[in-house]
Amino acid sequence: MTSAPQPPTHHHRPRRAEGGFPVVGIVGGGQLARMCQPPAVALSLTVSVLAESESASAALVVPHSPVGHHTDLDALRAWAQHCDVVTFDHEHVPQEVLAALAADGVELHPSPDALVYAQDKLAMRERLTALGLPCPRWTRARTAEEVEAFAAEVGWPLVVKAPRGGYDGKGVQVCREPAEVEPWLSGVGEGGLADGLLLEEAVDFTRELSIMVGRSPSGQAAAWPVVETVQEGGINTEVLAPAPGLDPDLATSLTEGALRIAGELGVTGVMAVEVFEVTRVGPDGGTRAAYLVNELAMRPHNSGHWTIDGSVTSQFEQHLRAVLDLPLGDPSARDAWTASANVLGGDYAELYGTYKHLMARDPGLKIHLYGKGVRPGRKLGHVTVYGGRSGDLHSLEALRERARHAADYLQGVVTE
Repeated sequence: MTSAPQPPTHHHRPRRAEGGFPVVGIVGGGQLARMCQPPAVALSLTVSVLAESESASAALVVPHSPVGHHTDLDALRAWAQHCDVVTFDHEHVPQEVLAALAADGVELHPSPDALVYAQDKLAMRERLTALGLPCPRWTRARTAEEVEAFAAEVGWPLVVKAPRGGYDGKGVQVCREPAEVEPWLSGVGEGGLADGLLLEEAVDFTRELSIMVGRSPSGQAAAWPVVETVQEGGINTEVLAPAPGLDPDLATSLTEGALRIAGELGVTGVMAVEVFEVTRVGPDGGTRAAYLVNELAMRPHNSGHWTIDGSVTSQFEQHLRAVLDLPLGDPSARDAWTASANVLGGDYAELYGTYKHLMARDPGLKIHLYGKGVRPGRKLGHVTVYGGRSGDLHSLEALRERARHAADYLQGVVTE
């Protein structure tokens, strides 16, 4: 008598490739962990993901994806003992958990000392200001009087941020009067507002830019071209690489600034530096382009998804190289322009037929979906096209239109 077939289970430990190749552990089973799998295969590495659920984005494609929560120290310890290095799909692992893993001898990249500047916006502002890097005017506030004093200095509106826990427009509000700040003040001392509010001036900016850099533990660093990011409702919807019409001096100073941040903060892996491009008036009355640092992300980032198809080394391959202290890859762009558009959830729960139509309509389109269920506004994937002629903004606009059409078609905004 034969026994009934048993449901598949994850192996207790990841299967290592022969030849001494390491295992990279990633905390979190989101799309960033998922997109590390293809370059890991090419590099002969094994990825192990501690996933939120068996249906998490990365768990669908990474064979060893045990389920565990990023705040569960016992689960993290049991999983991490089989990994050579541990890195992160997100920045939400508590510092006390990271400290315990580090005390166990787990090699963490980025380190807890670096990651705190991506987890805590007040700490980030304090450190960047101390380093003399350009930031919006800011302050910490715990009382209505402190809010009023800062508003008297910089003027309304104010940008109010939760120092911890915010992302993709959450935990951020533009407030135009004291009454709009009051609900925030009522939460001071708890959760993400334990240390108070971060208040910033509302920057009059030209556009938003981002630069990705990679840095290894031995100090080797590399930077991709500066890109323009288009935001709608606090969510990045498009990325244009390189940023069109960017002043060469600004590109140089921003690249130098991002590499300095990575070095001074001891970042290992890849990091995104999101900035505002602003116009400054010089002593002679002339204007020049400058930047103010908005946010840091110490992991692969949405503004770097274009690199999968558009650069010699993607941000995901570079992240794996960096956390293992392997020599870094070439971050150069493959072509004159790359345009990428995010796919958000819309009217179609069934994406496969739509996806096939787009493949037939535009064979040059690269479609990346993350294996997620459709929910309105949810980030489901991205589409990328590249080509054109260097310096030709018309060819960039044609690429941008192709990417936007594909994203809108998948979302159901357009139907032809």
